[in-house]
Amino acid sequence: MIKENIKVIISDLDGTLLNNHHTISDYTKSIFQELHQQEYLIVVATGRHHLDAIPLVEKLGVPLYLVTSNGARIHSPEKELLFSMNMESNTVKSILSLDIDPDITTVLFREDIWQTNKHNEKLNSFQKEVTYHPQLVDFKELEDYGAIKIFFTHENHDKLVAVRDLILEQHPETFNHAFSLPICLEFMDKAVDKSVAIAKILELEKLDFSHAISFGDGFNDEMMLHSTGKGLIMGNAPDTLKNKLSHLEVITTNHEDGVAKYLSESLLK
Repeated sequence: MIKENIKVIISDLDGTLLNNHHTISDYTKSIFQELHQQEYLIVVATGRHHLDAIPLVEKLGVPLYLVTSNGARIHSPEKELLFSMNMESNTVKSILSLDIDPDITTVLFREDIWQTNKHNEKLNSFQKEVTYHPQLVDFKELEDYGAIKIFFTHENHDKLVAVRDLILEQHPETFNHAFSLPICLEFMDKAVDKSVAIAKILELEKLDFSHAISFGDGFNDEMMLHSTGKGLIMGNAPDTLKNKLSHLEVITTNHEDGVAKYLSESLLK
C-alpha cells in the first residue's frame, strides 16, 4: 500500500473511532484535523442513527461524509441528506410477528425516535447526549412498522444467533443482516450495506476503493474492510472477525486511539 495512493479515510464509530466511554479523544480529534488540513476525504460509517451519530462526529471538528444505519442514510459534509433507504412496513411486521425470545431487547430505528419493547440501561449508555429519543411500545399495537432498521440486543450471543436463524429461515432472501457487536444483531433492507453507501460517495468524488483506507471492529464492517485498498481491524474486534479476515492487519484497540495512531504513523509522518 503506497501512502501516495490514499486519498480517503473511512472509519466505523463504536469500538473504532470512539473509545470505551463512547467519546472521541482529544488526540484522535487533533489527528483528524491534521488529516483534513492535508486534504484527505473523511468518511464515518456507523450502525448508529444519524441523529445519534451527528453530535458525536461533530466533535472531530472537520467536514465529513456520514454513513449511518449501516448504509441506509448518507449525509454530505454540509449535513445534507444524499441517500435514504427504509424497510417496508409489511416486512418489518413479518419479523416482529415471529416467536422472538421476550428477554431480547428489540428496537425499531424510526426517522425521529427509536421504539423499543423494553428499557435497556446498557443501550441508553451509548448516547452521551440524548438527541435520538427512545419510546417504549407494544409492537403488537403499532399501525405503521416502516423503519430504517431492526436492532436486537442481548448479553447472550447464542440467543441472538437463534433470532437470526429464525428470521433467515422465514425470509432467506429479504434482508441484509450483521452482528455489529456479538451482543448486537441488526437487520436492514437487502440493498443496505456500509460498502454500498461508501461506493456512492466515492463515485461522487470521482474516486474508487483503491484510494481508501478503512477501520472497523464488527461484522457490519466486513464488506467495507474487504473492499478498500487497505482495511485495518481493531485489536478489540471479536476473534471470529479477525479469523474471517485473517489477511488483514490488526491494529491496537479503540481505547488506545488505534485509528489515530495508525494514521499518524502511516500518513502524517
